[in-house]
Amino acid sequence: MKVSLIQMNSQGDKAANLATAARLVEAAVAADKPDLVVLPEYYAFLGETPDEMQEAAETFPDGPAYQLMSSLAKTLKVAIHAGSVAEKVGNSFYNTTVVFGPDGAELARYRKIHLFDVEIAGGTVYRESDTVSRGEEVVTYRIGETTVGCAICYDIRFPELFRKLRDAGADVIVLPAAFTLMTGKDHWEVLARARAIETQTWFLAVGQTGSHAGGRKWCWGHSMVIDPWGHITAQCSDKVGFTSGRLDFSLTGTVRANVPVANHHVLG
Repeated sequence: MKVSLIQMNSQGDKAANLATAARLVEAAVAADKPDLVVLPEYYAFLGETPDEMQEAAETFPDGPAYQLMSSLAKTLKVAIHAGSVAEKVGNSFYNTTVVFGPDGAELARYRKIHLFDVEIAGGTVYRESDTVSRGEEVVTYRIGETTVGCAICYDIRFPELFRKLRDAGADVIVLPAAFTLMTGKDHWEVLARARAIETQTWFLAVGQTGSHAGGRKWCWGHSMVIDPWGHITAQCSDKVGFTSGRLDFSLTGTVRANVPVANHHVLG
């Protein structure tokens, strides 16, 4: 299985972000012919305030980001794990991943479970719950014989979710993110490799990069493909672009046979 990870620097212009996303997806497919393309969290719009994010939210399936990714998947005949966008459902909002198959049909929908609400000494406050509500369902989907698990950004700090994805049969876990620069430089690689090692899955960590909101927010980038032993097999730096990697599932079998942790769980 071949995958391409799209790294972006999304801003507050939704039309421009969608044009960039389409260009990068098309370039990755033309260059590397992947089976699965993954976009980052909030690829369609990354604003500064809850009001801006909610105003840019869309309903499915009629929203512009949804329609674009469905069309691209069908035209390019590739599965697209469309990062996440702000989804509006009645009076509620969610941080939602939608996955499209090569026929353009929706394969899966995941609403982010763990919301990033922190207050940092010095006055910096992040309250994702001011913008979106949390999801409740653990979600996997299939590409051929491969089971793929869904997570988003802050989810990475909660290993119990990834245990559930592994128990649900995940061979690959995908994590779109807009991981902050300050935490990303110390925790992004460590956590992503740990989740790959713990679950013995291929782990795709796909991030936003660079400055946002007029330089008031920064993201770490460094999107990665990580194998079930915890090695990074492909990686972006800190620029907009893409990287691709091949997932060898014979390695998964070897790792799980040599260290059969799934058979040794004691605590639920």
